[in-house]
Amino acid sequence: MLNFQYMDVKIEERWKKVLQAEFDKPYFSEIVNHIKIEKAQGKMIYPKGSQIFYAFDSTPFDKVKVVILGQDPYHGAGQAHGLCFSVQHGTKPPPSLVNIFKELNTDLGVPINASGNLSSWAHQGVLLLNAILTVRANEPASHEKIGWMNFTDEVIRILSTQKKNLVFLLWGNFARHKKTLIDVNHHLVLESAHPSPFSVTKFSGCRHFSKANEYLAVHHIDPINWHL
Repeated sequence: MLNFQYMDVKIEERWKKVLQAEFDKPYFSEIVNHIKIEKAQGKMIYPKGSQIFYAFDSTPFDKVKVVILGQDPYHGAGQAHGLCFSVQHGTKPPPSLVNIFKELNTDLGVPINASGNLSSWAHQGVLLLNAILTVRANEPASHEKIGWMNFTDEVIRILSTQKKNLVFLLWGNFARHKKTLIDVNHHLVLESAHPSPFSVTKFSGCRHFSKANEYLAVHHIDPINWHL
């Protein structure tokens, strides 16, 4: 069992400062230990280690404008790279992402892109946060109970308390349950069904992208260019 008094996590510096108390808690050492054990057993973990905190590195704490919350990373080869709903260049966009693109097209006229890499959103201030940051290959939700949600729940709380006028996009019941962590008096929370093929009819027409930009503009914050 790892037992560090100070966990030196490689992550964007401002995030490191606001999250250091979490990194130093026993549960976080247990997460690290769990992943190390599985790797030593020859198990494939996605995303690769250098990309586990890619969402934070791509969207520094001081730059966050919008938060999109996913559940856990894609579990297929060549997909996950640390951003929820996003896939690596050259990988076919999964069905949920295709439906997100369709809604963008309907809402803002954004052309449907062949690439499913959403890094350009992240670099503009869209935190693409999975509630669970790792997964075993071909085993969805396999790291659901190793402690990641303790960490990401605190990320949401910190964003809610330390920042103002963020937009939280909560798609599906799993994400919507996180609303209790957010101060709705200081942030905009937009809720809908999940964009998966099973519930897309209730997701379509939500217009969350234009609504997010309208809210940002009212608060004198540069809107997101949703084009990829």
